[in-house]
Amino acid sequence: MSISLEMLLLMLGCALVTWVPRVTPFILVRNIQLPDVVLRWLAYIPVCILSALVLEALFHAEGNIVTFDWLNLAAFVPTLIIAIWTKSLSKTVIVGVITMAILRFFF
Repeated sequence: MSISLEMLLLMLGCALVTWVPRVTPFILVRNIQLPDVVLRWLAYIPVCILSALVLEALFHAEGNIVTFDWLNLAAFVPTLIIAIWTKSLSKTVIVGVITMAILRFFF
């Protein structure tokens, strides 16, 4: 399989467009002392983003009715138990991926 120059440039462009917004904030604030209130606020951002992603995956809106995505809920329960029990991100991700793979294989 060969890759054309256009495709290679497209992939490099996509990588650059993805990388720049993620790195720019770190470059801009690395030499700045942020106020304590900002640092406290930033500490909640990962929890908020993770919660939003999880809840978005668990529920589906069908018109005016909100329903569960039962497959995602079935994978969420053991993953949450492992997360609380081990407090290990890698073990949690592995259990979540394996659980979802098994569920998708059978359902």
